[in-house]
Amino acid sequence: MQNEIKGKVIAITGASSGIGEAAALMLAEQGAKVVVGARRADRLEALVDRISEAGGEAIYAVTDVRRWEDLVKLVQIACERFGRLDVIINNAGMSQLSRIDELDVAGWEEMIDVNFKGVLYGIAAAMPVFQRQDSGHVINIISTSGIKIVPLQGVYAATKNAVRTLSEALRQESKGSLRVTGISPGFVQTEFANGIKDAAIREVLTEKMSTMAISPEAVASAICFAIAQPKQVDVGDIVIRPAAQD
Repeated sequence: MQNEIKGKVIAITGASSGIGEAAALMLAEQGAKVVVGARRADRLEALVDRISEAGGEAIYAVTDVRRWEDLVKLVQIACERFGRLDVIINNAGMSQLSRIDELDVAGWEEMIDVNFKGVLYGIAAAMPVFQRQDSGHVINIISTSGIKIVPLQGVYAATKNAVRTLSEALRQESKGSLRVTGISPGFVQTEFANGIKDAAIREVLTEKMSTMAISPEAVASAICFAIAQPKQVDVGDIVIRPAAQD
């Protein structure tokens, strides 16, 4: 079977750890040229070094997805170094879990800025390149939180379902010129819980991750599967979670 990943230029946000890091390593191993973005330059540099030492091709750009100009720069670097962009993986995300009536307005704004506007910015940065090429692939990392609605996750799930709606609208509007994939992970062994302000919620999530979470590599494999399909095949939605997750 032909390797449909080899030679593709793939930009990944939130690539300094977790799913983004695992995807960068796996895609580079299969011959992709990866352009990784995140806020932590030291981790990005270490990731690029690992890929290069293994014989792969990678570059990085410090990227805060809340800043439109950072996403434009990420795409520009991809095109300047590798001449094109084939895939953008909008992976960066964060969560502040709380009851809605606790009115964590700052947490709401941060989730909207990162989880939703960050995806919009990624799409907008890549779209001119995809239109010139008449091809491209948008992969949005969503969440099972938007599929099963539970207390404490209302605003977080709302941002993820906004991305789900956006993804389907983009797929329909592109009329086959783009491939659009939404991937919804469940519990994954990442640093996701570290930034949650509520200590009790953070402790519960950390415990669940330690006992039932799947590896970031499992989600990276789903990403690779979607990219590896023949160009006329669009994998629309993938849900990937622990078998024991409700």
